[in-house]
This record gives sequence, structure tokens and C-alpha cells, in this order.
Amino acid sequence: MTTTDATPVRVLIADDQAMVRGSFRVLVDHTPGMTTVGEAANGTEAVELARRESPDVVLMDIRMPDLDGIEATRQICSDPALSAVHVVILTTFDLDEYVYAALRAGAAGFLVKDTPPSEVLTAISVVAAGEALLAPSVTRRLIKEFARRPEPARPPSRSLDGVTDRELEVLGLIARGLSNTEIAEHLHLSLATVKTHIGRLLTKLRARDRAQLVIVAYETGLAGDHRRGA
Repeated sequence: MTTTDATPVRVLIADDQAMVRGSFRVLVDHTPGMTTVGEAANGTEAVELARRESPDVVLMDIRMPDLDGIEATRQICSDPALSAVHVVILTTFDLDEYVYAALRAGAAGFLVKDTPPSEVLTAISVVAAGEALLAPSVTRRLIKEFARRPEPARPPSRSLDGVTDRELEVLGLIARGLSNTEIAEHLHLSLATVKTHIGRLLTKLRARDRAQLVIVAYETGLAGDHRRGA
């Protein structure tokens, strides 16, 4: 899956291994509708290049020298000037400890490094379009893992104040891993109405994307409450 727009998807690759960067660069640059705008060997370079190039997507390794991928992601995602930049975390192990921290830092999703090339390209296109790279099955696994973990030591940074009952229903279903279509069917709503509710949730909860809504649902206890009531 690749973009067909006239303007190519601009990708920044951040990894401390030159061979990995080179492999991703070849893949991206040989795909119509995509182009690499830079390579970073550590988190500091990734942040600097993101600010200079404003890529659509950053492929970000977690473990890098100088500044790790989690902190680099946090700096990019917290910068208002980079609100259109989407970070995809590259990890060796599926759902390892660092993935959770990266998602909380603002990442739109993650890829395991041995993901097939076609799926990497699909992921770049999905994230560039503003969607979170979290399939329903992955979302369910995230929530299952969150439920096993101790409650956060600090109070949640976001509350559910101002969120309507219907929006809470939608948020709870997102946390369960339902797609927009499944939410619409479950609540007997139109797909357009579901998208409107999600848009309002993103605004009210100051969330960048669907992945962040899952994090909010967990941190505020909604996901756990919903699971107990399921």
C-alpha cells in the first residue's frame, strides 16, 4: 500500500545501525509516492532533523546512544511546530517494555524490525494519513498487558472531565480494540457519527491519535473498568 498523492510521503529514519537505516532507505526510496528526507544515528539527530525537515513519518529505533528513541519521540511529539509529524517506533521485540513508554510519549504505533517490507510500506502510509498504527488485535493485547501492570505511580495527566457519556462509551470501545465500523454497529450509530465522537475525544483529551486514546483509557482507569464490566 502506497500513497498516490502528488506530494510524496516524507520519511525520516532514525537508527544507530547504518545497515538498518540503509535497508529502510532503499525500501522507501524505491517506492512510488515516498521519499527519505534524512537519516539519524541517535535521538538527538532525529529531533534536529525532524525540526529541520518536518517529515510526515519518523521511523524511530528505541535503543540509540546519546538520546534514546523514547525521549526523542517525546520531544518531537510535544513540539507544537511538529504536530503533523508521526512517529513509528522500531523495536526488536514485539510489545516490549519500551513500547509502552514510547506510546505514552506520543508514538502513533510500532513495528517489529523484521516486519515484511510490504507491511512496513503499509504502515508508513497508514500513519502518514493520520491513523494510529494499532490494529484491533494489538490494541487488545496492549490493554491486556496494561491491566497486568501496577497502577501508575503518578496521577494521570489527563482526566475525563467534560467527556460526555456517549463519548465515554466510544472511548471504552476503542480501548477494547474495536474498529470504527465495529463501534458503529455496537452503538447503532452511523460511521460518520462515530468519527465525530472520536474527533471530539481527541480534542478534549489532547490526544494525537487513536493510540493516545488507548493510553488515556488505561491511565484514567476506564479501560480496566470496562473490562471488569464486560
